Amino acid sequence: MQERSTPPAPPEAAPTASATAQPNQSQATRGFFFALSAYGLWGFLPLYMKAVAHIPAHEVLAHRILWSIPVAGILLLILRRTADITAAFKSPRTLAMAVLTATIISMNWGTYVWAIAADRTVETALGYYINPLVTVALGALLLGEKLTRLQIAAVALAAAAVAILTVASGGLPWVSLFLAFSFAAYGYLRKTLPIGPSQGFFLEVLILLPFALAWVVWLAMNGESNFSPASPTDMWLLVFAGPATAAPLILYAFGAKLLRISTIGIMQYTAPTMIALIGVFVFGEPFGTERVIAFTLIWIALALYTWSMFRNTGE
Repeated sequence: MQERSTPPAPPEAAPTASATAQPNQSQATRGFFFALSAYGLWGFLPLYMKAVAHIPAHEVLAHRILWSIPVAGILLLILRRTADITAAFKSPRTLAMAVLTATIISMNWGTYVWAIAADRTVETALGYYINPLVTVALGALLLGEKLTRLQIAAVALAAAAVAILTVASGGLPWVSLFLAFSFAAYGYLRKTLPIGPSQGFFLEVLILLPFALAWVVWLAMNGESNFSPASPTDMWLLVFAGPATAAPLILYAFGAKLLRISTIGIMQYTAPTMIALIGVFVFGEPFGTERVIAFTLIWIALALYTWSMFRNTGE
């Protein structure tokens, strides 16, 4: 992914191209509140995921897909962009790419749901932190993009942080790496789709709908479903999975169109910071010396990356 593209949001969103024109003050203000609301919702999302931690991750994932359909569908009706979905289904290439991106993002979502339930919230935050650095590294490896010295230093520091965590824990921090690499791949492939962010999101969940619906029905038929009148609280929690998934995505899509690349680049660290704080101070997850060192290296790396982005955009 090219450095000048809009930095990816957390794995709950589809990347969107930023406007080439400089936003005016009114647009920038509205964009700021849209983006801040999106990152705030993503930052608080672990609280919701912890509330459904007693429900298997695969069932939560199925309901995220299922209940995102009406939210995203209503938005497309309001925006009058349903024709884009019809056109996408008439294009074999677009449809094939959407199947691939839908598969990747569903695996990303499922891993995130499982990680929160398994008390690995801090690891998810690390994954979101290193995602932009992974994106830059993949751009160099796959597309032959030339990295600046600051970017090389940032990627090296991130690699050092992962090495420290690997040695300290006796194994790779696979949750962090999977979230970072899967969304980096998703972001790269998603940009090849000739469709807007909201339309793309609806197309992806629509592709996933038959599988999600079949799984929900199978669980109900076998008496393993938590979506039951006998447990109204769980029913409402699972229904809420749709708005919790779609709302921040929609807010981010609108915000990214109205803000400068550098502004979004800085704001994207809001969500993983909130997630890490919730993991440590609300969920009581450990944050020992090795994590302090690793996260410090990551924060330095992100400072270098952000500074390189500022220099590249001339801001």
